Amino acid sequence: MKIDNSLPLEYSTEENRLKILGFWIFLGAEIMLFGTLFASYFTLVDRTAGGPDGAELFKIAPVLIETFVLLTSSFTIGLAVHAMRLGNKKAMLTFLGVTLLLGAVFLGVEIYEFVHYVHEGAGIQTSAFTSILLTTLGTHGAHVTLGFFWGLFILLQVKKRGLTPETANKSFIFSLYWHFLDVVWIFIFSFIYLKGMM
Repeated sequence: MKIDNSLPLEYSTEENRLKILGFWIFLGAEIMLFGTLFASYFTLVDRTAGGPDGAELFKIAPVLIETFVLLTSSFTIGLAVHAMRLGNKKAMLTFLGVTLLLGAVFLGVEIYEFVHYVHEGAGIQTSAFTSILLTTLGTHGAHVTLGFFWGLFILLQVKKRGLTPETANKSFIFSLYWHFLDVVWIFIFSFIYLKGMM
């Protein structure tokens, strides 16, 4: 395996560069998935069938907490990648750990939100609106859950093996995934929550 020391560690081999390119292509497919969910949401948002709508369901406090912790986690994963590029394993692991902690807080608030929706009578079968709402939020939440465990495994690998071209590549690809989830959340925050509260 030929290592190019003029490039950042995560790009330092041909295989690493191809993996990053492949992951960008995968993210293109993920954009299509969430694009389809948003298109379905915009089509079904007014079909409440007498059930609750967004204005009745959405509370600003949990949404602001979710937004703050997820956007902060985007900043901390960026710091983790920066520390990785400087070769500072301890700082990289610290920032990755903070990112995962913030992800866990996000998931906790989202679970609280889902319980609240069910108590308000907004189940998956209540109406077309609640069905697509819970499907869209649940799909994003499932991605965050996957990301949490993925990041945890990377943290353990870096702790055990150190910063190598392989672990750096995995860490960088994870950071792309995490940033992608934050971008999706901005759309959820803007077009589902804020629009729904109006």
